[in-house]
Amino acid sequence: MRWFEGTPATILNNFQVDPAEGLTTAQVAERHQEYGLNQFDEEKPVPLWKKILHHLKDAAVIILLLAVVLSLVMDITQGGNFIKPGVIFFIVAMNLTLAITQEASAEKALASLAKMSSPSAKVIRDGQQVEIDATDVVPGDIIVLETGDLVPADARLIESTDLAVDEASLTGESEPSEKEMNPGFGEGIVPLGDQKNMVFSSCLVISGRARAVVVATGMATEMGKIAGYLNNTQKLKTPLQNRLDKIGKTISLIAVAAAFMLLAIGLVQGTDTWDIIFLAVALAVAAVPEMLALIVTLTLSHGVKQMVKKNALIRKLPAVETLGSTSVICSDKTGTLTQNRMTITRLWLGEGEPLAAEAMFTDPARTAIEQFSLASNAVIKPGDDGTLEHFGNPTETAINRLLTSKGVDRSALEAEYPRVWEIPFSSERKMMTTIHEDPQGGYLVLTKGAMDRLPFMPDEAAANERVRVHDSLAAQALRVLGLGRKHLDVSLAEIEAMPSEEIESNLDFVGIIGLIDPPRPEARDAIVRARHAGIRTVMITGDHATTAKAIAVDLGIIQDNGPVMTGAELAEISDDRLVEIVTDYSVYARVSPEDKIRIVEAWQEHDEVVAMTGDGVNDAPALKAADVGIAMGITGTEVSKNASDMILIDDNFATIVDAVQEGRNVFSIIKKLIYFLITCNFAEVIIIVGAFSFGWGAIVTPVLILLINVLADGIPGLRLPQEISDSRIMKRAPIGRTESFFDGGLLFVIGKQVLAFVAATWTAYYLAANVVISSGVAPSHGVGQSVAFVTLAFCAVLHIFTARTRASIFKKSFLDNWPLTVSAFAMMALVASFVLLPPFRFLFDLTPIGGMHWLLIIGLGIVPTIVAELGKLAGRINERREFKNRLVRHSVLHSEHESREIHA
Repeated sequence: MRWFEGTPATILNNFQVDPAEGLTTAQVAERHQEYGLNQFDEEKPVPLWKKILHHLKDAAVIILLLAVVLSLVMDITQGGNFIKPGVIFFIVAMNLTLAITQEASAEKALASLAKMSSPSAKVIRDGQQVEIDATDVVPGDIIVLETGDLVPADARLIESTDLAVDEASLTGESEPSEKEMNPGFGEGIVPLGDQKNMVFSSCLVISGRARAVVVATGMATEMGKIAGYLNNTQKLKTPLQNRLDKIGKTISLIAVAAAFMLLAIGLVQGTDTWDIIFLAVALAVAAVPEMLALIVTLTLSHGVKQMVKKNALIRKLPAVETLGSTSVICSDKTGTLTQNRMTITRLWLGEGEPLAAEAMFTDPARTAIEQFSLASNAVIKPGDDGTLEHFGNPTETAINRLLTSKGVDRSALEAEYPRVWEIPFSSERKMMTTIHEDPQGGYLVLTKGAMDRLPFMPDEAAANERVRVHDSLAAQALRVLGLGRKHLDVSLAEIEAMPSEEIESNLDFVGIIGLIDPPRPEARDAIVRARHAGIRTVMITGDHATTAKAIAVDLGIIQDNGPVMTGAELAEISDDRLVEIVTDYSVYARVSPEDKIRIVEAWQEHDEVVAMTGDGVNDAPALKAADVGIAMGITGTEVSKNASDMILIDDNFATIVDAVQEGRNVFSIIKKLIYFLITCNFAEVIIIVGAFSFGWGAIVTPVLILLINVLADGIPGLRLPQEISDSRIMKRAPIGRTESFFDGGLLFVIGKQVLAFVAATWTAYYLAANVVISSGVAPSHGVGQSVAFVTLAFCAVLHIFTARTRASIFKKSFLDNWPLTVSAFAMMALVASFVLLPPFRFLFDLTPIGGMHWLLIIGLGIVPTIVAELGKLAGRINERREFKNRLVRHSVLHSEHESREIHA
């Protein structure tokens, strides 16, 4: 129901309540039964077993668990040592434990919202004013509001005196909402910020007092609707999750296809059933990159640590990589792009052009700002650290800040001009008056307020000039405030007996000030950097369209003629239509929390990866709906922080761009990791299937494959997160939501390297199993198996140096990431020890080999590295050729352009 439209009498009658008596005890009991407590519904936490089940649904985990079961059955039936199932299960358990412990276990946003509710409320019940727990407030209660109170529920005003409410956390407006009993409303949608006869749950009363009838409690309030959005908003899978899911499914399909191929070959060859099962286990283990999930998690964790150094705190690990894909930043204005601090920028004294606030003030200018301050109720107090702290209305605190910046002591000023009388501000009059003792005798009357309400001395020419300056400042989205004065040579008793209209008449003009919540200085540069990185900045605010446009133009978000869409216009547009036109708009004004979610989701329909910044309660649902929700660490509410994926510790908009760069670096590292691990895994699948089809049997057993995947691949791979990507990473377009890890020719490179791995391993086995290479060591299947295992392991370890850089491995120092180099050669030594040391040979069923076998292993082990280096060399030659061709084309075009100019 549109509660702001009905009269107070109609609404009181609707709730069957007398404003003087309030609800009766019986009515309260009935309404508690009907409406429940005035609190938010809490989201049920996901139980641990569901989290475990969720991770167990992963295709790669299912394959590994199947391998555990099959190898366990084999060991039971054939009297094995249970090493194979034990090792595989350990890997599964380790990855599962890490995944669960690294993620946040519960959402705290609703709990934070509940804490924001007023702990107590003053209500009229049974004819008496009583203070009750805010959760006991019911619709129809008459609440009493005073300065400093938190509004306990949504309510319609029935009495109001000088009431102003801070609704910034709900509407995004930086100025307090000045309430009116009977504002006029147009047709159609009326934004919350324009509902001047309403007060809303959890908003703070800045000044004045009022009585109101409660119209909504709990989840039915505007704040409750936000809580509902936090529960109902569906979070899309992150691009990283989608890409890894796709890789997992692809690997699973390859494993299944290869298993069926093995089964077919085995049936044709008449192979023993358990041998087929044995090879199926080997194939499953070979297909699954066991260390992928673990190293990706560690890569993200390393990204988190790097971002903390840059004042960005990541709350959800996948957000690190998702930041690298960000293509649109939807930002709140107040407190994010602006400083959330009203500031005077212009002062006009009646002649010439307005004076900049930072300019040197003349005596008349200083006097004007002193009198503006005298006519204000904001106070200045010394803080604990000795600095001055300002309290009160944002406009008046801006006046006092300018006063102190000019070296004026306000306490001394008040002592010189003590206040003796005041006519308070009201939203109907839009002005206030203070009366002070004048040191020269008599009384000084100062009236401050809206220019169209101040009754100045009649002077048509001066009035026209004031209108010109007023309109000029208003066109710059400045809030304009005027000041008039007069001198009274009568007694204070006579002044108190005067009608306010007489006191506030025939004023002499003192001056006009223009105020605005200014942009953050660093925000402009951040927006430019984002644009160079292919990222679009979109401002979404609850503020007025004129103010929003002025800030957006100042920041460079739009040009002077750029369009602005208001919440009322947005409400008239269907979701389908919004998707069609969303790319045409970069500024939205007077929007509601629901609007913010619609805008975010409209961009997502274009496959854009959306980051949403904000600090207020009103931002929380959109923060949760966005691909990356970014909250402010200093000014942000607990609600916005707990709904976010990332928190800016320093509230610096520029930090977002630094975080995007780190996110792109993480994507680059994960891409290298995919190249590194998938090459080895695909090679293992082909090696196993090919060897079986050749009649060689299992040239690499499941346990040996697992050792290669965990040790030769995994341990050096753990050091890949420390790699630093190319500095040109912020010159490329954003990483697309659907962009594959294999884009950019990576699949071809993987295929080439897989063939090199396969050729080297097959050659190693064939020679060792069929040719006498070392004297005293007869060729056999066991010798071939040992040589093939070590060759494949060496190929895998050395491959990490190929994967870490697109340039030649010799162009990048091995000491740049010395832990990686040390771990790689340590793993080569460990793998060699499995063949050299008898206990390891016995444990892993390996056969001793001779010295010449080791030379063969080293020679074949570097084959994939040589192939990769030749490929990189060919790539560089092609790049140089293309660069020269571009230079030639550019030179020809330039010459043609010069010829046309000369001819012209």
